[in-house]
Amino acid sequence: MPTIKNSIISGADNLPIAIDVFFTNEQQQRPVIVYAHGFNGFKDWGSFDIIAKKFANAGFVFIKFNFSHNGTTPESPEEFTNLEAFGKNNYSKQLTDIQLVLDWICATTNPYRPVMDIKNIYLIGHSMGGGIAILDAAIDNRVKKLVTWAAISECKTPWGNWTPEKIQQWKETGVAYYNNSRTQQQMPLYYQLYEDYISNEANLNIQNAISQLTIPILICHGIADAAVPVEKAYQLKKWQPAAKLFINDSDHVFGRKHPWLGKKIPAAMDSVINACLHFLNAK
Repeated sequence: MPTIKNSIISGADNLPIAIDVFFTNEQQQRPVIVYAHGFNGFKDWGSFDIIAKKFANAGFVFIKFNFSHNGTTPESPEEFTNLEAFGKNNYSKQLTDIQLVLDWICATTNPYRPVMDIKNIYLIGHSMGGGIAILDAAIDNRVKKLVTWAAISECKTPWGNWTPEKIQQWKETGVAYYNNSRTQQQMPLYYQLYEDYISNEANLNIQNAISQLTIPILICHGIADAAVPVEKAYQLKKWQPAAKLFINDSDHVFGRKHPWLGKKIPAAMDSVINACLHFLNAK
């Protein structure tokens, strides 16, 4: 199976986006799945290559990428070594990034385009990436199907539950810090994140975006999700009644962790993949 790791394109503010491409050796065009990772995540989190290969073996070109400002670099795609970029990240930049990835897919200069059916591009987004995928699908008619995994319903991660006093302190100091429980890093969040949301609230309204979508949608969520409660999935379903809903007995990452040392993915994640394949293969 051809596996292309860390191809580089230019993202928001000209920071690099690292892209991975997975497909089988058969020289034929197949639908393209683009995966968007979540907050404090990256494309290789939890040995995501295993998941990518499952989709590729099922007849898709699978593409995953690191958002330009997620804090990783092409040299260290699984480490948060660029905390300055992380602090300058926001939803508008992520929306720009995913559109640039789709532009690259469709460009005649894309060396892998011969195996890509660019008339059938599907998005899968996890957590915050699920919110970005919803927003992009609403403005980009290249997206033909949409899948969310444990998606947010508002562009307010991670400050949505902060008190007004903490928001005011954030404004006064210009920076707040998010503790990465896995790496024990204090991840900076510059106040521009909040300002970007306020300035672009209409463009970042997930409720409006999903309500107007007419493409097929699958909403996947774990009933024991502590990071994004399962109620968010039911909220998305309420806003878009035509969407299909898949709920399983799992957590925010469907039983995975990083690093993932096994050769097989957890049963909960496997059930989500099977639901996705059934949905994406439906005519």
